[in-house]
Amino acid sequence: MPKVFEGIKVVDFTWAAVGPITTKYLADYGATVVRIESRTHPCILRTTPPYKDAAPGVDRAAYFAVYSPNKYGMTLNMNHPKGIELVKRLIAWADVVAESFTAGVMEKWGLGYDEIKRIKPDIIVYRTNMQGHTGHYCQLPGTGVNLVGLTGFAHLCGWPDRPPSQPYGPYTDSVAPRFGAAMLIAALDYRRRTGKGQLLDLSQFEAGVNFLAPLMLDYFINHRVADRIGNYCSYAATHNAYRCRGQDRWCTIAVFSDDEWQSFGRVIGNPPWTKDERFSTLLGRKEHELELDRLVEEWTLKLSAEEVMALMQEGGVAAGIVETTQDLFQDPQLKQRNHFWVINHREMGPLSHLGQAAMLSKTPAQPRMPSPCLGEHNEYVCKEILGISEAEFDQLLMGGVFD
Repeated sequence: MPKVFEGIKVVDFTWAAVGPITTKYLADYGATVVRIESRTHPCILRTTPPYKDAAPGVDRAAYFAVYSPNKYGMTLNMNHPKGIELVKRLIAWADVVAESFTAGVMEKWGLGYDEIKRIKPDIIVYRTNMQGHTGHYCQLPGTGVNLVGLTGFAHLCGWPDRPPSQPYGPYTDSVAPRFGAAMLIAALDYRRRTGKGQLLDLSQFEAGVNFLAPLMLDYFINHRVADRIGNYCSYAATHNAYRCRGQDRWCTIAVFSDDEWQSFGRVIGNPPWTKDERFSTLLGRKEHELELDRLVEEWTLKLSAEEVMALMQEGGVAAGIVETTQDLFQDPQLKQRNHFWVINHREMGPLSHLGQAAMLSKTPAQPRMPSPCLGEHNEYVCKEILGISEAEFDQLLMGGVFD
């Protein structure tokens, strides 16, 4: 069955995470994506651990592999005139050009939007970087780790008596691609209706700020600056991650209303402290939250995290295991929805890749091929996609165009 993006052709200059995750949406649903790298400057994720069997190598980095399945991999020397010529031939073939460089890099190669548009008038150019391609700071380089601080996420993570904490990984790398995918889909639909392409400029900084909208509104309206509150919530108690039986096993429990508090008490057998006047209202539970957490954890420590979750959920109280990465791979829900695609990688062998969260009944996302080794498809792209002859390909190869 034809895929939803089948026939869409993408030249992908993106690197690191945001750009590759965005174009992965198109690739997983059928688009032909050609990922451009350089042997002298491969994608930074190729040199980022973990590596297969802890043996470093540009074709052994799992982080890169997870974000690049269903794409062709090509290396080009962008400082070689013939390399630029090849790029222009790819642009003439493509529907979308995607890049995630600091502002000005593509222009340095003579590949700014106006130049690209002259090659392919209806092209869609998707650009994403730290702070967009306009404004005072557009040329500041950086990654999602920097943006976590700039957007304010780090200020909110952790406990009030400690310095700000970095969320695990560059959090903005997880949210910005959702904006990018929506922009590309809208632009493709616009082109289908009008025959016109356009330039898309995604600021990852601004995408991240959107996810703090409630706290931003609180400041706009009440001039209240949000601060670190650990695992607590201003309108719930108990609300925390509680230790359970076993090594480093935890379960979260959240009680929002007085009715849920009564249900919580019934689940744990209504010990006397659940009837304590101090805990009879939300305000009281918030006032004595540290004592409440100690009492709750005395109960959870006697049970496994799975038992705590099951009992709470059966009683109508929100609860969930704090899953480890091992738990996630064994999670029956993720298994049943085929979230982890096992694809045979040329260098690493069978390797789990992240599937897509959205399931389309008529055009589902599917694994077609693993992430490419560096320059794996140079010959295929040149001969099968661009129609280059064997003799011309040999000349390009010997001339260092694919370095």
